[in-house]
Amino acid sequence: MISAIEKQKLVYILNRDAAARLTISSPLEAHKANTLVYHVVGVDVGFENPMFACLEMDYEEADNDPTGEAAANTQQTLTFYELDLGLNHVVRKYSEPLEEHGNFLITVPGGSDGPSGVLICSENYITYKNFGDQPDIRCPIPRRRNDLDDPERGMIFVCSATHKTKSMFFFLAQTEQGDIFKITLETDEDMVTEIRLKYFDTVPVAAAMCVLKTGFLFVASEFGNHYLYQIAHLGDDDEEPEFSSAMPLEEGDTFFFQPRPLKNLVLVDELDSLSPILFCQIADLANEDTPQLYVACGRGPRSSLRVLRHGLEVSEMAVSELPGNPNAVWTVRRHIEDEFDAYIIVSFVNATLVLSIGETVEEVTDSGFLGTTPTLSCSLLGDDALVQVYPDGIRHIRADKRVNEWKTPGKKTIVKCAVNQRQVVIALTGGELVYFEMDPSGQLNEYTERKEMSADVVCMSLANVPPGEQRSRFLAVGLVDNTVRIISLDPSDCLQPLSMQALPAQPESLCIVEMGGTEKQDELGERGSIGFLYLNIGLQNGVLLRTVLDPVTGDLSDTRTRYLGSRPVKLFRVRMQGQEAVLAMSSRSWLSYSYQSRFHLTPLSYETLEFASGFASEQCPEGIVAISTNTLRILALEKLGAVFNQVAFPLQYTPRKFVIHPESNNLIIIETDHNAYTEATKAQRKQQMAEEMVEAAGEDERELAAEMAAAFLNENLPESIFGAPKAGNGQWASVIRVMNPIQGNTLDLVQLEQNEAAFSVAVCRFSNTGDDWYVLVGVAKDLILNPRSVAGGFVYTYKLVNNGEKLEFLHKTPVEEVPAAIAPFQGRVLIGVGKLLRVYDLGKKKLLRKCENKHIANYISGIQTIGHRVIVSDVQESFIWVRYKRNENQLIIFADDTYPRWVTTASLLDYDTVAGADKFGNICVAEVIMNYHVGETVLSLQKTTLIPGGSESLVYTTLSGGIGILVPFTSHEDHDFFQHVEMHLRSEHPPLCGRDHLSFRSYYFPVKNVIDGDLCEQFNSMEPNKQKNVSEELDRTPPEVSKKLEDIRTRYAF
Repeated sequence: MISAIEKQKLVYILNRDAAARLTISSPLEAHKANTLVYHVVGVDVGFENPMFACLEMDYEEADNDPTGEAAANTQQTLTFYELDLGLNHVVRKYSEPLEEHGNFLITVPGGSDGPSGVLICSENYITYKNFGDQPDIRCPIPRRRNDLDDPERGMIFVCSATHKTKSMFFFLAQTEQGDIFKITLETDEDMVTEIRLKYFDTVPVAAAMCVLKTGFLFVASEFGNHYLYQIAHLGDDDEEPEFSSAMPLEEGDTFFFQPRPLKNLVLVDELDSLSPILFCQIADLANEDTPQLYVACGRGPRSSLRVLRHGLEVSEMAVSELPGNPNAVWTVRRHIEDEFDAYIIVSFVNATLVLSIGETVEEVTDSGFLGTTPTLSCSLLGDDALVQVYPDGIRHIRADKRVNEWKTPGKKTIVKCAVNQRQVVIALTGGELVYFEMDPSGQLNEYTERKEMSADVVCMSLANVPPGEQRSRFLAVGLVDNTVRIISLDPSDCLQPLSMQALPAQPESLCIVEMGGTEKQDELGERGSIGFLYLNIGLQNGVLLRTVLDPVTGDLSDTRTRYLGSRPVKLFRVRMQGQEAVLAMSSRSWLSYSYQSRFHLTPLSYETLEFASGFASEQCPEGIVAISTNTLRILALEKLGAVFNQVAFPLQYTPRKFVIHPESNNLIIIETDHNAYTEATKAQRKQQMAEEMVEAAGEDERELAAEMAAAFLNENLPESIFGAPKAGNGQWASVIRVMNPIQGNTLDLVQLEQNEAAFSVAVCRFSNTGDDWYVLVGVAKDLILNPRSVAGGFVYTYKLVNNGEKLEFLHKTPVEEVPAAIAPFQGRVLIGVGKLLRVYDLGKKKLLRKCENKHIANYISGIQTIGHRVIVSDVQESFIWVRYKRNENQLIIFADDTYPRWVTTASLLDYDTVAGADKFGNICVAEVIMNYHVGETVLSLQKTTLIPGGSESLVYTTLSGGIGILVPFTSHEDHDFFQHVEMHLRSEHPPLCGRDHLSFRSYYFPVKNVIDGDLCEQFNSMEPNKQKNVSEELDRTPPEVSKKLEDIRTRYAF
């Protein structure tokens, strides 16, 4: 059953057809006019007719009664709907009014598993209801002992998870403070006799929870990161008291429990979530060339300032020093069947070191490798032999330690080589290629002819031998003359050139990999993946090329380019998620891999590396061993598919805005929470409660009460897990924090008084005070949101001292409304006080008002300035353009927007153009140049470049934690091309839920001059025949279309 908030309810029946595919029936209606629906669940009735339970409220009488009496008396009802399978329609079976207002329902297992029925979670109570003779069973929701919350406040359950096995079932329900209770039902012959609740553990408040069959609990947090816990104990045999509906209690009383750190759950993993993003600034404060995103996230005590960098997170498994600076490293297995590597081989300028991998990594001398020479390459050959290529020859080490040597002829030495499991190709000085292949007896045989290349060889690559084949068919050779040649190794035309590609610079390294494959099984049940062959070419100028290699003809086509860094690019083949991937090293290291059927090329957030190889051991099945100067490092990449890696620094309250001090790069953050206590008030309340505990005790219990009071004062549960106490409406707490964004340490913290709420902040200089920097914070006093009232406001003025590390309080200026926006302006400061726009200057005792404009409609929510112009955003009347006339000292409105927009944020694009976003999820460029519905409330907009050397784009962040960009088209032909791609994808690739794309993007204003890039990028995940149809309509080939999509993405971002 699917229900709308009002009136409509539809029931769908799901079946399976002959091929066991799911089919869905046309909907049956169960509409009821004038009804609000709060929650719907399916009732477990075994094999009877399906039944649904709904929490509803009928508002017909309340609508028709002008006195408002009926509205006050309206009751919520619990209604059961039955789907009669025989008649194929839905009947309203039964309905009963509820005493308390319920907020959600939990289905109780039925049939042979349990008593069926539902649990209704309402304010302060949980009630069990079922049909027939079953009496209602209700139990109060337990409260925390000595809670700082307002004792009159109601308590509700916010989400639940059910776990059911053949023999038993239980529910985990979470209160709005985050406490989880384990709920069980006692039954007597299908009749429920009591509800039992037991405190289980406390985790952050969730939007949904899910118990997995394997004994894990996933908590999808309402805000902030999501968590995966392992259920270590079911809490059956601990000391925790169990509360029951059968216990005698006065009406309105409840049980009390003591919250404690985790006991039954163990935190296993954490899933990063940026939601909600309240503010974001993009700047390169760490001097890394690529700018970082500084994002203010979270709510209340779980807030954080996160620094996002484009790159994959690298976990360091081990770092060890080496006796000198090595120039290469490889790993080899002893046998083809081995799961893990046996040796790490490290090559130095004049020696080779062999390390064996076990519990520890230690040097061995009996491996058969030649230690007195540098190594060019080594590999497992055949099933169990090893091969080492060094400048003077090739060493073939058999499993029984017999060694065959091949020495280079005359004065020649080996300069480059390529090896795989069955083939070795070497290039001698002068550009001569020699080819060896392994015969069935395990011997290495040289091919009779040698091949002279037209120029010196600078790099070579062989692909891995495909499963079930004798050899890899292609050899790629890079020459000094800026070309790459593909040479055949097939016995029929061995060492014949097949194709060639000219390059813009000299190649540094080559790597042939098979990527983007889907797993298939052949007739013998051998698993293998069928992918495409790609030739990756690293150039000396720091560019990486990726070219498709035709598996039949050896032709090269569809080249994609990416600039990686300032050093020549070296390439290494590694394994990621069971597929081949390429590690590319320039001044930064990058990983090119295929993940969830999409190609990713992402830098590693790690220092520069010089050489690497794949690494597999028990602790680290898909790692990388790499060298950097004189250290050997073992690394693991776990969070594949992530665009950013993030560092989070915890904050005390919800961060609202922050500014960057231009000289020290420190951040000045304002954090404000409604319904919260300041630290001072909390300490005061605790003291008061402790005193009351002692006073309430009788003579003989004084000592015990004093001990309890002392324990209560010392107890300090972390608010980030247990939540902050709710202070009630109109109670505010705020701090101003100066933070170093690189280390994340707080340099200064100013606590504001209770009920002072910081709303705006600016850092500026005044023309009459020289070079000093000042921080201005706009604060509201005693603000009540609904119905709105405010006792006034202040503008606090601080001077930044100690090189921007400390705030020195100067004075506070009283104003009559909330100062919600502050902006520096021509050596003075503009402040939006409610709906008044004012210019202030710095005075000795307070800020001095110089000029004001009273003609703004409602409430100033933001101020942007450029030259003499001021663009004011109003909370519901869009933008107003104001000009400051210095001679007359007047602020004059000269233009406004024709559309009403509830502006949340704005960003200037140039002198005449401003981009803004509203609270309904639209982004526009004013004067109606463009409109676009994002679908999530956008809270920050910034015009910036995201990659060094990239073009400017408009970056937005949303309340739900999304980060997106809008990029300008530079040519009409691009715009035309993407417009057609979008048009075809709208018709060829409709969304899962069948919603019309055009009408969604035009939800409030018709979409104008914006093309949905997310929709265009769906092209890559379409079926190949649809891709072909769409690209033929565009007179292109599918690779050309996806190359255009990739190009526009990499020109502006990642």
